[in-house]
Amino acid sequence: MIRPKLSLRRPLAVLAAALIGLTGAAAVATPASAHHTTITATAVCDQLSGERVITWKVENSERNKDATITKVTANPNTDVTVQVRADESRPLHSVVIPKNSFVEAVQRVPGDTTRATLRVDAVWQKNNARASNEGSINLDRDGACTPAPKCVDASEAKYSHTFDGPKGTATVKLAGDLPLCGDEKQYFTLVSYFAPRPQFATPQYVYGEPDSDFLGAGQTEIELNVGVPDCHTQVDLIWGGVDEVIDPLVEDGPRYGSKKLGEKGAPGNRSSGPQGWYNGGSKNCTTPASTFSSACDGSVTVSLSNDGSISKYPVEFEVRAENGWSKTVTVAPGEADNETVVPAENAGKIEVLVDGKVIENGTYSWERPEDCPLPTVTTDADCETFGLTASNPEGGMPVKVEFTYGDKTETRTVAPGSSEKVTFPAGDEEAALVVLPELGLELEVVYAPEGCGGGGGGDEEPGLPVTGAAAGGIAAGAIALLALGAVLFVMARRRRIHFTA
Repeated sequence: MIRPKLSLRRPLAVLAAALIGLTGAAAVATPASAHHTTITATAVCDQLSGERVITWKVENSERNKDATITKVTANPNTDVTVQVRADESRPLHSVVIPKNSFVEAVQRVPGDTTRATLRVDAVWQKNNARASNEGSINLDRDGACTPAPKCVDASEAKYSHTFDGPKGTATVKLAGDLPLCGDEKQYFTLVSYFAPRPQFATPQYVYGEPDSDFLGAGQTEIELNVGVPDCHTQVDLIWGGVDEVIDPLVEDGPRYGSKKLGEKGAPGNRSSGPQGWYNGGSKNCTTPASTFSSACDGSVTVSLSNDGSISKYPVEFEVRAENGWSKTVTVAPGEADNETVVPAENAGKIEVLVDGKVIENGTYSWERPEDCPLPTVTTDADCETFGLTASNPEGGMPVKVEFTYGDKTETRTVAPGSSEKVTFPAGDEEAALVVLPELGLELEVVYAPEGCGGGGGGDEEPGLPVTGAAAGGIAAGAIALLALGAVLFVMARRRRIHFTA
Protein backbone atom coordinates (compact mmCIF):
# COMPACT_ATOMS: atom_id res chain seq x y z
CA MET A 1 0.00 0.00 0.00
CA ILE A 2 1.41 3.39 -1.06
CA ARG A 3 0.60 6.50 0.99
CA PRO A 4 2.30 9.48 -0.66
CA LYS A 5 3.15 12.36 1.69
CA LEU A 6 1.21 15.61 1.61
CA SER A 7 2.57 18.90 0.33
CA LEU A 8 1.38 22.17 1.88
CA ARG A 9 3.85 24.20 -0.15
CA ARG A 10 5.37 25.61 3.04
CA PRO A 11 7.84 24.31 5.57
CA LEU A 12 6.08 21.86 7.83
CA ALA A 13 7.17 23.58 11.05
CA VAL A 14 5.78 26.96 9.99
CA LEU A 15 2.53 25.44 8.75
CA ALA A 16 2.02 23.45 11.94
CA ALA A 17 2.34 26.60 14.01
CA ALA A 18 -0.04 28.56 11.83
CA LEU A 19 -2.92 26.13 11.30
CA ILE A 20 -6.05 26.43 13.43
CA GLY A 21 -9.74 25.78 13.00
CA LEU A 22 -10.00 22.21 11.79
CA THR A 23 -13.12 21.46 9.71
CA GLY A 24 -13.94 18.01 8.38
CA ALA A 25 -16.60 16.65 6.05
CA ALA A 26 -16.96 13.83 3.55
CA ALA A 27 -19.29 13.02 0.71
CA VAL A 28 -19.56 10.15 -1.78
CA ALA A 29 -21.14 10.94 -5.11
CA THR A 30 -21.84 7.36 -6.21
CA PRO A 31 -22.99 4.32 -4.28
CA ALA A 32 -20.44 1.82 -3.12
CA SER A 33 -20.88 -0.50 -6.11
CA ALA A 34 -18.40 -2.17 -8.46
CA HIS A 35 -15.24 -0.28 -9.37
CA HIS A 36 -15.44 3.12 -7.75
CA THR A 37 -13.48 5.58 -5.68
CA THR A 38 -14.60 7.00 -2.37
CA ILE A 39 -13.68 10.65 -1.83
CA THR A 40 -13.64 12.36 1.59
CA ALA A 41 -12.00 15.56 2.77
CA THR A 42 -10.81 17.61 5.73
CA ALA A 43 -9.73 21.25 5.76
CA VAL A 44 -7.69 23.66 7.83
CA CYS A 45 -7.06 27.40 7.69
CA ASP A 46 -3.52 28.51 6.86
CA GLN A 47 -3.35 31.75 8.81
CA LEU A 48 -0.07 32.70 7.23
CA SER A 49 -1.63 32.90 3.76
CA GLY A 50 -5.33 33.11 4.56
CA GLU A 51 -6.09 30.07 2.37
CA ARG A 52 -8.11 26.93 3.11
CA VAL A 53 -5.97 23.81 2.82
CA ILE A 54 -8.12 20.80 1.82
CA THR A 55 -6.80 17.28 2.16
CA TRP A 56 -8.68 14.97 -0.21
CA LYS A 57 -8.60 11.24 0.53
CA VAL A 58 -9.32 9.08 -2.57
CA GLU A 59 -9.84 5.36 -1.81
CA ASN A 60 -9.69 2.44 -4.31
CA SER A 61 -12.68 0.11 -3.92
CA GLU A 62 -10.91 -2.89 -5.41
CA ARG A 63 -8.84 -5.28 -3.31
CA ASN A 64 -6.94 -6.82 -6.23
CA LYS A 65 -6.78 -4.09 -8.85
CA ASP A 66 -4.87 -0.81 -9.07
CA ALA A 67 -6.82 2.25 -10.16
CA THR A 68 -5.28 4.85 -12.41
CA ILE A 69 -6.68 8.36 -12.06
CA THR A 70 -7.21 9.80 -15.52
CA LYS A 71 -8.96 13.06 -14.81
CA VAL A 72 -9.50 15.39 -11.89
CA THR A 73 -12.11 18.17 -11.84
CA ALA A 74 -11.86 20.52 -8.87
CA ASN A 75 -14.11 23.37 -7.84
CA PRO A 76 -12.65 25.87 -7.08
CA ASN A 77 -10.33 25.15 -9.95
CA THR A 78 -6.95 25.10 -8.22
CA ASP A 79 -4.15 22.54 -8.26
CA VAL A 80 -4.70 19.23 -6.50
CA THR A 81 -1.36 17.53 -5.84
CA VAL A 82 0.11 14.48 -4.16
CA GLN A 83 3.47 14.59 -2.42
CA VAL A 84 5.54 11.63 -3.57
CA ARG A 85 8.80 12.58 -1.93
CA ALA A 86 9.85 15.16 0.63
CA ASP A 87 10.82 17.59 -2.10
CA GLU A 88 8.51 16.50 -4.92
CA SER A 89 4.79 16.52 -5.60
CA ARG A 90 2.74 15.70 -8.72
CA PRO A 91 -0.82 16.33 -9.98
CA LEU A 92 -3.47 13.98 -8.70
CA HIS A 93 -4.65 13.11 -12.22
CA SER A 94 -1.48 11.12 -12.94
CA VAL A 95 -1.44 9.05 -9.77
CA VAL A 96 -2.11 5.29 -9.48
CA ILE A 97 -4.04 4.17 -6.43
CA PRO A 98 -2.77 0.77 -5.30
CA LYS A 99 -5.29 -1.98 -4.80
CA ASN A 100 -7.16 -1.86 -1.51
CA SER A 101 -5.46 1.46 -0.67
CA PHE A 102 -5.81 5.23 -1.00
CA VAL A 103 -3.95 8.39 -1.82
CA GLU A 104 -4.16 11.82 -0.17
CA ALA A 105 -3.97 15.02 -2.19
CA VAL A 106 -3.81 18.64 -1.12
CA GLN A 107 -5.70 21.56 -2.61
CA ARG A 108 -5.45 25.22 -1.60
CA VAL A 109 -8.54 27.35 -2.12
CA PRO A 110 -9.35 30.98 -1.26
CA GLY A 111 -10.14 31.67 2.38
CA ASP A 112 -13.69 32.76 1.66
CA THR A 113 -14.60 29.51 -0.15
CA THR A 114 -17.76 28.05 1.36
CA ARG A 115 -17.89 24.71 -0.51
CA ALA A 116 -15.42 22.64 -2.53
CA THR A 117 -15.94 19.60 -4.76
CA LEU A 118 -13.58 17.08 -6.35
CA ARG A 119 -14.54 14.72 -9.20
CA VAL A 120 -12.14 11.86 -9.95
CA ASP A 121 -12.23 9.71 -13.13
CA ALA A 122 -10.38 6.38 -12.76
CA VAL A 123 -9.75 3.24 -14.83
CA TRP A 124 -8.95 -0.30 -13.69
CA GLN A 125 -6.61 -1.96 -16.21
CA LYS A 126 -7.56 -5.68 -15.93
CA ASN A 127 -11.06 -5.24 -17.25
CA ASN A 128 -10.85 -1.64 -18.38
CA ALA A 129 -13.58 -0.70 -15.92
CA ARG A 130 -14.15 3.00 -15.51
CA ALA A 131 -15.80 5.16 -12.85
CA SER A 132 -16.33 8.83 -12.15
CA ASN A 133 -16.94 9.76 -8.52
CA GLU A 134 -17.31 13.04 -6.63
CA GLY A 135 -16.73 14.21 -3.09
CA SER A 136 -17.42 17.57 -1.46
CA ILE A 137 -16.78 19.54 1.72
CA ASN A 138 -18.66 22.45 3.26
CA LEU A 139 -16.32 25.22 4.48
CA ASP A 140 -18.76 27.84 5.75
CA ARG A 141 -19.20 26.44 9.25
CA ASP A 142 -16.14 28.20 10.73
CA GLY A 143 -16.42 31.41 8.74
CA ALA A 144 -13.88 32.77 6.32
CA CYS A 145 -10.21 31.98 6.69
CA THR A 146 -8.16 35.14 7.02
CA PRO A 147 -4.41 35.57 7.36
CA ALA A 148 -3.07 35.83 10.88
CA PRO A 149 -2.07 39.41 11.66
CA LYS A 150 1.59 40.26 11.28
CA CYS A 151 1.27 43.10 13.76
CA VAL A 152 -1.15 44.32 16.40
CA ASP A 153 -3.02 47.59 16.34
CA ALA A 154 -2.13 49.89 19.22
CA SER A 155 -5.80 50.17 20.14
CA GLU A 156 -5.98 46.38 20.60
CA ALA A 157 -2.53 45.67 22.03
CA LYS A 158 -2.01 44.15 25.47
CA TYR A 159 0.90 44.90 27.78
CA SER A 160 2.55 43.80 31.00
CA HIS A 161 4.35 45.97 33.54
CA THR A 162 6.41 46.03 36.72
CA PHE A 163 6.32 48.85 39.28
CA ASP A 164 8.36 49.86 42.34
CA GLY A 165 6.97 53.10 43.73
CA PRO A 166 9.44 53.73 46.58
CA LYS A 167 12.35 53.32 44.16
CA GLY A 168 10.68 55.22 41.32
CA THR A 169 11.15 52.48 38.70
CA ALA A 170 8.84 50.71 36.25
CA THR A 171 8.95 48.65 33.06
CA VAL A 172 6.29 48.16 30.39
CA LYS A 173 6.38 45.37 27.80
CA LEU A 174 4.27 44.62 24.74
CA ALA A 175 2.49 41.29 25.25
CA GLY A 176 2.70 38.55 22.62
CA ASP A 177 5.08 38.16 19.70
CA LEU A 178 3.63 40.74 17.31
CA PRO A 179 4.88 44.34 17.10
CA LEU A 180 2.63 47.35 16.85
CA CYS A 181 1.49 48.01 13.29
CA GLY A 182 3.16 50.58 11.09
CA ASP A 183 4.32 53.75 12.77
CA GLU A 184 1.98 53.39 15.72
CA LYS A 185 3.40 54.22 19.15
CA GLN A 186 1.99 53.83 22.62
CA TYR A 187 3.47 56.09 25.31
CA PHE A 188 3.68 55.39 29.03
CA THR A 189 4.82 57.82 31.73
CA LEU A 190 6.16 57.53 35.28
CA VAL A 191 5.69 60.59 37.51
CA SER A 192 6.32 61.35 41.20
CA TYR A 193 4.80 64.04 43.40
CA PHE A 194 5.31 65.99 46.58
CA ALA A 195 2.35 65.10 48.79
CA PRO A 196 1.01 66.57 52.04
CA ARG A 197 0.48 63.18 53.69
CA PRO A 198 1.61 59.56 53.22
CA GLN A 199 -1.94 58.71 52.09
CA PHE A 200 -3.64 60.25 49.09
CA ALA A 201 -4.25 63.94 49.75
CA THR A 202 -4.12 67.19 47.83
CA PRO A 203 -2.57 69.42 46.71
CA GLN A 204 0.29 67.52 45.10
CA TYR A 205 3.12 68.94 42.99
CA VAL A 206 5.29 67.15 40.43
CA TYR A 207 8.77 66.37 41.70
CA GLY A 208 11.59 66.63 39.17
CA GLU A 209 10.91 65.50 35.60
CA PRO A 210 8.47 62.72 34.63
CA ASP A 211 9.99 59.91 32.55
CA SER A 212 8.10 58.99 29.38
CA ASP A 213 8.81 56.53 26.56
CA PHE A 214 6.93 54.60 23.90
CA LEU A 215 6.43 51.10 22.58
CA GLY A 216 6.44 50.77 18.80
CA ALA A 217 8.82 51.28 15.89
CA GLY A 218 10.48 47.99 16.82
CA GLN A 219 10.66 48.81 20.53
CA THR A 220 8.75 46.22 22.57
CA GLU A 221 9.93 46.98 26.13
CA ILE A 222 10.77 50.19 28.00
CA GLU A 223 12.21 51.08 31.41
CA LEU A 224 11.16 54.23 33.27
CA ASN A 225 12.90 55.93 36.20
CA VAL A 226 12.06 59.03 38.25
CA GLY A 227 13.43 60.66 41.37
CA VAL A 228 11.32 60.33 44.52
CA PRO A 229 11.35 63.15 47.11
CA ASP A 230 12.63 62.40 50.60
CA CYS A 231 9.23 63.16 52.09
CA HIS A 232 5.56 62.27 51.60
CA THR A 233 5.04 61.32 47.98
CA GLN A 234 2.83 59.76 45.34
CA VAL A 235 4.22 57.85 42.33
CA ASP A 236 2.03 56.97 39.32
CA LEU A 237 2.58 54.82 36.21
CA ILE A 238 0.13 56.14 33.66
CA TRP A 239 -1.11 55.43 30.17
CA GLY A 240 0.04 58.19 27.78
CA GLY A 241 2.82 60.71 27.35
CA VAL A 242 3.92 63.70 29.41
CA ASP A 243 0.94 65.66 28.09
CA GLU A 244 -1.21 63.42 30.31
CA VAL A 245 0.63 64.48 33.49
CA ILE A 246 -1.53 66.49 35.90
CA ASP A 247 0.34 69.23 37.77
CA PRO A 248 -0.75 70.12 40.34
CA LEU A 249 -3.21 67.55 41.62
CA VAL A 250 -5.79 69.62 43.49
CA GLU A 251 -9.06 69.10 45.29
CA ASP A 252 -11.94 68.62 42.83
CA GLY A 253 -9.44 68.64 39.95
CA PRO A 254 -8.81 65.99 37.27
CA ARG A 255 -7.53 62.54 38.25
CA TYR A 256 -5.74 59.76 36.40
CA GLY A 257 -8.43 57.21 37.20
CA SER A 258 -8.24 54.17 34.94
CA LYS A 259 -5.22 55.60 33.11
CA LYS A 260 -3.10 54.13 35.90
CA LEU A 261 -1.66 50.80 34.84
CA GLY A 262 -3.14 47.93 36.79
CA GLU A 263 -6.52 49.64 37.22
CA LYS A 264 -9.74 47.68 36.70
CA GLY A 265 -11.00 49.91 33.91
CA ALA A 266 -9.68 50.68 30.43
CA PRO A 267 -7.11 51.51 29.32
CA GLY A 268 -5.18 50.68 32.51
CA ASN A 269 -6.55 47.13 32.57
CA ARG A 270 -4.90 46.39 29.21
CA SER A 271 -1.62 45.97 31.07
CA SER A 272 -1.20 43.09 33.49
CA GLY A 273 0.91 43.57 36.59
CA PRO A 274 0.80 45.17 40.06
CA GLN A 275 -1.08 48.37 40.80
CA GLY A 276 0.87 51.19 39.20
CA TRP A 277 0.56 53.73 41.99
CA TYR A 278 2.16 54.33 45.39
CA ASN A 279 1.60 56.66 48.36
CA GLY A 280 4.12 56.89 51.18
CA GLY A 281 7.03 58.74 52.72
CA SER A 282 8.02 59.28 56.33
CA LYS A 283 8.14 63.06 56.77
CA ASN A 284 6.54 66.30 55.67
CA CYS A 285 7.60 68.01 52.45
CA THR A 286 8.69 71.08 54.38
CA THR A 287 11.97 72.39 55.77
CA PRO A 288 11.18 74.08 59.09
CA ALA A 289 14.18 75.88 60.58
CA SER A 290 14.78 78.56 63.18
CA THR A 291 17.57 80.93 64.18
CA PHE A 292 17.80 83.23 67.19
CA SER A 293 19.28 86.66 67.81
CA SER A 294 19.64 88.12 71.29
CA ALA A 295 19.27 91.87 71.79
CA CYS A 296 20.95 93.97 74.46
CA ASP A 297 17.55 94.70 76.02
CA GLY A 298 17.06 91.00 76.83
CA SER A 299 14.64 90.23 74.03
CA VAL A 300 15.21 87.54 71.39
CA THR A 301 14.23 87.74 67.73
CA VAL A 302 13.20 84.33 66.37
CA SER A 303 13.62 83.86 62.61
CA LEU A 304 11.50 81.08 61.09
CA SER A 305 12.08 79.69 57.58
CA ASN A 306 10.63 77.09 55.19
CA ASP A 307 12.83 77.40 52.13
CA GLY A 308 14.54 74.01 51.64
CA SER A 309 14.65 71.93 48.46
CA ILE A 310 11.59 69.91 49.53
CA SER A 311 9.58 72.86 50.87
CA LYS A 312 6.25 72.62 49.06
CA TYR A 313 3.74 73.24 51.82
CA PRO A 314 3.20 75.92 54.52
CA VAL A 315 4.62 75.25 57.97
CA GLU A 316 2.80 76.25 61.14
CA PHE A 317 5.38 77.09 63.81
CA GLU A 318 4.65 77.49 67.49
CA VAL A 319 7.14 79.58 69.49
CA ARG A 320 6.97 78.96 73.23
CA ALA A 321 8.81 80.87 75.95
CA GLU A 322 8.79 81.24 79.72
CA ASN A 323 5.81 82.33 81.80
CA GLY A 324 3.31 80.92 79.31
CA TRP A 325 4.29 83.15 76.40
CA SER A 326 3.59 81.66 72.95
CA LYS A 327 2.99 82.68 69.36
CA THR A 328 1.87 80.77 66.24
CA VAL A 329 3.37 81.71 62.87
CA THR A 330 2.61 80.17 59.45
CA VAL A 331 5.43 80.37 56.90
CA ALA A 332 4.71 79.71 53.22
CA PRO A 333 6.99 77.44 51.16
CA GLY A 334 10.18 79.19 50.11
CA GLU A 335 9.61 82.00 52.63
CA ALA A 336 10.91 83.18 56.00
CA ASP A 337 9.50 85.21 58.90
CA ASN A 338 11.63 87.49 61.10
CA GLU A 339 8.86 89.23 63.02
CA THR A 340 8.70 87.12 66.16
CA VAL A 341 10.27 88.85 69.18
CA VAL A 342 10.23 87.20 72.59
CA PRO A 343 10.21 89.82 75.39
CA ALA A 344 13.07 89.91 77.86
CA GLU A 345 10.94 88.65 80.75
CA ASN A 346 10.12 85.48 78.75
CA ALA A 347 13.41 84.85 76.98
CA GLY A 348 15.04 82.63 79.59
CA LYS A 349 14.10 79.54 77.56
CA ILE A 350 12.60 79.48 74.07
CA GLU A 351 11.33 76.49 72.06
CA VAL A 352 10.21 76.29 68.42
CA LEU A 353 7.76 73.46 67.65
CA VAL A 354 6.13 72.00 64.52
CA ASP A 355 3.33 69.47 64.92
CA GLY A 356 3.89 69.52 68.67
CA LYS A 357 7.57 68.55 68.46
CA VAL A 358 10.62 70.73 69.02
CA ILE A 359 12.44 71.06 65.70
CA GLU A 360 16.15 70.46 65.29
CA ASN A 361 18.16 73.28 66.90
CA GLY A 362 14.88 74.77 68.07
CA THR A 363 15.82 75.53 71.71
CA TYR A 364 17.48 78.77 72.86
CA SER A 365 18.05 81.04 75.85
CA TRP A 366 18.94 84.74 75.80
CA GLU A 367 22.66 85.47 75.70
CA ARG A 368 24.14 88.93 76.18
CA PRO A 369 25.59 90.11 72.87
CA GLU A 370 29.27 90.96 72.98
CA ASP A 371 28.71 94.40 71.49
CA CYS A 372 26.28 95.63 74.16
CA PRO A 373 27.54 98.83 75.92
CA LEU A 374 28.60 98.22 79.52
CA PRO A 375 27.51 100.31 82.49
CA THR A 376 29.94 103.05 83.64
CA VAL A 377 31.07 103.93 87.17
CA THR A 378 32.20 107.41 88.23
CA THR A 379 33.37 108.74 91.61
CA ASP A 380 32.84 111.87 93.67
CA ALA A 381 35.32 111.80 96.58
CA ASP A 382 36.38 114.41 99.15
CA CYS A 383 37.82 114.29 102.62
CA GLU A 384 34.46 113.53 104.19
CA THR A 385 32.64 111.28 101.69
CA PHE A 386 33.29 108.71 99.00
CA GLY A 387 30.57 108.82 96.29
CA LEU A 388 30.16 106.16 93.58
CA THR A 389 27.73 106.49 90.64
CA ALA A 390 26.74 103.66 88.25
CA SER A 391 25.19 104.63 84.90
CA ASN A 392 23.42 102.17 82.59
CA PRO A 393 23.20 103.10 78.86
CA GLU A 394 19.86 103.12 77.08
CA GLY A 395 18.81 100.04 75.12
CA GLY A 396 20.21 97.56 77.58
CA MET A 397 18.97 95.40 80.43
CA PRO A 398 18.51 96.62 84.01
CA VAL A 399 21.76 95.92 85.83
CA LYS A 400 22.34 95.06 89.45
CA VAL A 401 25.26 96.91 91.09
CA GLU A 402 26.76 96.13 94.51
CA PHE A 403 28.83 98.91 96.14
CA THR A 404 31.05 97.86 99.08
CA TYR A 405 33.24 100.19 101.13
CA GLY A 406 34.59 99.01 104.41
CA ASP A 407 31.96 96.94 106.14
CA LYS A 408 29.07 98.56 104.34
CA THR A 409 27.42 97.30 101.15
CA GLU A 410 24.73 99.04 99.16
CA THR A 411 22.88 97.37 96.27
CA ARG A 412 21.14 99.21 93.49
CA THR A 413 19.35 98.14 90.29
CA VAL A 414 20.05 100.62 87.55
CA ALA A 415 17.44 100.89 84.82
CA PRO A 416 18.50 101.43 81.20
CA GLY A 417 19.15 105.12 80.56
CA SER A 418 19.50 106.03 84.26
CA SER A 419 22.07 106.27 87.07
CA GLU A 420 22.26 105.31 90.73
CA LYS A 421 24.60 106.95 93.26
CA VAL A 422 25.81 105.64 96.61
CA THR A 423 27.74 107.83 99.08
CA PHE A 424 29.83 106.36 101.90
CA PRO A 425 31.38 108.31 104.80
CA ALA A 426 35.12 108.55 104.29
CA GLY A 427 36.97 105.91 106.23
CA ASP A 428 40.35 104.27 106.61
CA GLU A 429 39.84 101.78 103.76
CA GLU A 430 41.77 102.70 100.68
CA ALA A 431 39.37 101.21 98.11
CA ALA A 432 35.77 100.38 97.39
CA LEU A 433 34.57 97.33 95.46
CA VAL A 434 31.92 97.71 92.76
CA VAL A 435 30.45 94.41 91.58
CA LEU A 436 28.12 93.80 88.62
CA PRO A 437 27.19 90.17 89.40
CA GLU A 438 25.00 89.61 86.34
CA LEU A 439 27.89 90.61 84.10
CA GLY A 440 30.57 88.84 86.14
CA LEU A 441 32.46 92.13 86.50
CA GLU A 442 34.25 93.57 89.57
CA LEU A 443 35.79 97.03 89.81
CA GLU A 444 38.11 98.04 92.69
CA VAL A 445 38.04 101.83 93.15
CA VAL A 446 40.84 103.39 95.28
CA TYR A 447 39.83 106.22 97.60
CA ALA A 448 42.55 108.90 97.39
CA PRO A 449 41.13 112.41 97.40
CA GLU A 450 43.59 115.30 97.10
CA GLY A 451 44.27 117.79 99.88
CA CYS A 452 43.34 115.50 102.76
CA GLY A 453 46.80 115.00 104.28
CA GLY A 454 47.49 111.92 102.17
CA GLY A 455 45.00 109.74 103.95
CA GLY A 456 41.38 108.91 104.24
CA GLY A 457 38.80 110.50 106.50
CA GLY A 458 38.43 109.98 110.21
CA ASP A 459 40.26 112.21 112.77
CA GLU A 460 42.75 113.60 110.27
CA GLU A 461 42.45 117.12 109.04
CA PRO A 462 40.45 116.99 105.82
CA GLY A 463 41.97 118.58 102.76
CA LEU A 464 40.36 120.68 100.11
CA PRO A 465 37.55 119.05 98.16
CA VAL A 466 38.28 117.76 94.71
CA THR A 467 36.61 120.17 92.37
CA GLY A 468 36.93 121.74 88.96
CA ALA A 469 39.29 120.25 86.44
CA ALA A 470 40.78 117.81 88.92
CA ALA A 471 37.41 116.23 89.64
CA GLY A 472 36.65 116.07 85.94
CA GLY A 473 39.96 114.34 85.33
CA ILE A 474 39.18 111.76 87.99
CA ALA A 475 35.79 111.04 86.40
CA ALA A 476 37.33 110.71 82.96
CA GLY A 477 39.94 108.36 84.36
CA ALA A 478 37.25 106.25 85.98
CA ILE A 479 35.38 105.90 82.68
CA ALA A 480 38.59 104.98 80.87
CA LEU A 481 39.45 102.40 83.48
CA LEU A 482 35.93 100.99 83.24
CA ALA A 483 36.34 100.59 79.50
CA LEU A 484 39.58 98.77 80.16
CA GLY A 485 37.77 96.70 82.73
CA ALA A 486 35.19 95.73 80.11
CA VAL A 487 37.93 94.40 77.86
CA LEU A 488 39.49 92.47 80.65
CA PHE A 489 36.07 91.15 81.61
CA VAL A 490 35.67 89.62 78.21
CA MET A 491 39.07 87.99 78.39
CA ALA A 492 39.18 87.01 82.07
CA ARG A 493 35.94 86.95 84.02
CA ARG A 494 35.91 88.06 87.68
CA ARG A 495 39.29 89.72 87.45
CA ARG A 496 39.39 92.83 89.58
CA ILE A 497 40.12 96.24 88.03
CA HIS A 498 41.89 98.87 90.15
CA PHE A 499 41.62 102.56 89.62
CA THR A 500 42.14 105.54 91.92
CA ALA A 501 39.40 107.99 92.75
